[in-house]
Parts: sequence; C-alpha cells; structure tokens
Amino acid sequence: MPKPDDRSDNVERLQEHIEDTYENLDDAEDALAAHKHDMRDDQVDAIEDKNRRRREAIEGFRDEIEDEAHRGE
Repeated sequence: MPKPDDRSDNVERLQEHIEDTYENLDDAEDALAAHKHDMRDDQVDAIEDKNRRRREAIEGFRDEIEDEAHRGE
C-alpha cells in the first residue's frame, strides 16, 4: 500500500533547498573571485554554467512554494 501524500512540510523543505542552493552559489562565486586567474577556461565555464543552473533551480523552488501556497487555499 502506498504511503499517504504528506505535503505538510513541503514549503519548509523547499525553503531549505533555496538556502542551501544560495550557499553553494555564493561559495562558487567566492571561489571564482579568488582563484579565477588560476583556473582553466573550461573550469571557469563549468562553474558559471553550474551557477546558472543553480539560479534556475532557485526559481523553480520558488514556483513550487507558490504552488503549495495556492494548494492550501
């Protein structure tokens, strides 16, 4: 028998994902600022691409939070 769908903590969990993702984004930007001159171009590109995906993920998390807010109305 499948477990019941418990969404009671979804907003809190999504908010934690946003905070963690911002922390990773900030850490990566700090690393780039400090060490970009020591990195190969492909390494810089990879970090910049990852940060772009992190920003997109944050927007997705925010959309999910909004959906959850409307679900509870």
